[in-house]
Amino acid sequence: MNSLILDFTEGERMKTKYKVHKLDIKMTTDQSKLEQFLNSLEGEVTAIIPNVTSYAKPFQTAAVDFLLIVEKVKLN
Repeated sequence: MNSLILDFTEGERMKTKYKVHKLDIKMTTDQSKLEQFLNSLEGEVTAIIPNVTSYAKPFQTAAVDFLLIVEKVKLN
């Protein structure tokens, strides 16, 4: 799993930090892995962005191969 920290300054007084986590997952079998990960986060989850991969013929299905999870973290 990878993490990225983003800093945003809103005005002069307010500063917000976000962590972006990449979670490799198979949606059909890894629901408990996602649940454990979400419950382990200390900050507030602000977004979950799925990466959807579609497969060409013969059945033209789509699958989620990883999630980007955006966590708002507290400033110390």
